[in-house]
Amino acid sequence: MPKINVIIPAYNEADSIGNVIKDIPNTVEEVIVISNNSTDDTEVNAQNAGATVLTESRKGYGYACLKGMDYIANKAAKPDIIVFLDGDYSDYPEELTKIVEPIINDDKDFVIGAREKRLREAGSMTGPQIFGNWLATFLMKLMFGSKFTDLGPFRAIKYDKLLALEMEDKTYGWTVEMQLKALKQKLSYVEIPVNYRNRIGVSKVSGTVKGAIFAGVKILGWIFKYSFK
Repeated sequence: MPKINVIIPAYNEADSIGNVIKDIPNTVEEVIVISNNSTDDTEVNAQNAGATVLTESRKGYGYACLKGMDYIANKAAKPDIIVFLDGDYSDYPEELTKIVEPIINDDKDFVIGAREKRLREAGSMTGPQIFGNWLATFLMKLMFGSKFTDLGPFRAIKYDKLLALEMEDKTYGWTVEMQLKALKQKLSYVEIPVNYRNRIGVSKVSGTVKGAIFAGVKILGWIFKYSFK
């Protein structure tokens, strides 16, 4: 069985983080929660649920993910697969098994959990989120021949392939950067439909006008940057 590590960026997810960790299959070797400047009980609740807890004071999704990757890089025994998962309990962590299955059985490099409409709870994605996902994946299809339909945060990738991407985005562009670089490096990839529910608490991105605008600008910026490379 391959070694799997899970990276969970979390900012003030005290009410949900324990549920997320509890529902992760026990085939996972280590769950790493990166508290991204949390001011509530996210850290203690994650620790109590059995996760390794790191802190990253610079706010940003990418900063938190990079902190988790830096921790893994310093481990003596490296994992085979990295899974990224949000800490708000909108995804179903038990579906990790089907997210990693194409890597284990079909030797795919990269898997995206696609939040298809038929599997989404009503209200779980906002209008701007749905439109932003459509626009970003449409542009990737147009410019790069991509088959992506979603920028879903629930994803798995071979550890060596992740390192080769040389990820750098510090904030909202992390997911699209990974997908664009995967396309550029011709990684084999597939989307797996996943269930999606209303998150616990308020979204720090789609829950605010400012967050939605900044995320949209960052995502489109990455796409146009890569279209001219």
